[in-house]
Amino acid sequence: MSMERNIETFLGCDADYSAAKIVLFGAPFDSTTSFRPGARFGPAAMRHESFGLETYSPYQDKDLTDYSVFDSGNLELCFGDTALALHAIESQAANIFDAGKLPLLLGGEHLVTLGSVRAAAARFSDLHIIHFDAHADLRDDYLGARLSHACVLRRCHDLLGDGRIHQFCIRSGDREEFRFAREHTALHLFGFEGLEETVQRLQQTRVPVYLTIDLDCLDCGIFPGTGTPEAGGVSFVQLLSAIETATRCRIVGADLNELAPMLDPSGISTATACKVLRELLLALLKQNI
Repeated sequence: MSMERNIETFLGCDADYSAAKIVLFGAPFDSTTSFRPGARFGPAAMRHESFGLETYSPYQDKDLTDYSVFDSGNLELCFGDTALALHAIESQAANIFDAGKLPLLLGGEHLVTLGSVRAAAARFSDLHIIHFDAHADLRDDYLGARLSHACVLRRCHDLLGDGRIHQFCIRSGDREEFRFAREHTALHLFGFEGLEETVQRLQQTRVPVYLTIDLDCLDCGIFPGTGTPEAGGVSFVQLLSAIETATRCRIVGADLNELAPMLDPSGISTATACKVLRELLLALLKQNI
């Protein structure tokens, strides 16, 4: 399948589709947001504001211009039908997988991850997930809805089963979520302790790994532009280090989500999200392409 490059691309992501190793696509969806909406505007904001960044990363001594990344723009999603929106995300991720490329999804609320994970799980029977987030996202339902951003990792568990989901930075959830995690996922509280050991185990077996990053893992003092901010998060530098560690695995797909740009009029949250995305792209390209 061929795709057309988006008119406004993320910084340096303007390669031809045929040459690209990674394909960016946006899912501007926030219809199940439980607190403050606005994440649907995250992908466009990251593209628009990315031109305030350099393509070169002094953190990794790498430059996006040395690689081929294609930005296909945002999907047009049905806000009134969550299942239909997830199907569209799954279909786009499937097209990218089938072309032998790595899909990198920009949310949007965290539920969009489920569409991409469905496509990955259909192709990789032994898929694992590494999950960075303030919230466990393990509720079986939220106010009766099983398709909610508060339930996204529970729905991923429905697909993958026990021992496949590795959660870090978690500092919020109801009691039943933490009880569920003790039996079914590997949940690490408050930070990245245990990530190195997890990555070493996953490296040894070379299992395929999907990396999902909810930007509210960052402390809300430095990243207030998100729908459900939680005090006590990690620093920007800690997140970058964790991304470099996680991407030593065999990453087959990834996403970055939950930037709600209008909730931070200063623009600092959007600038931070852009820099995280640049570093994520470079880490993926450096380790896995």
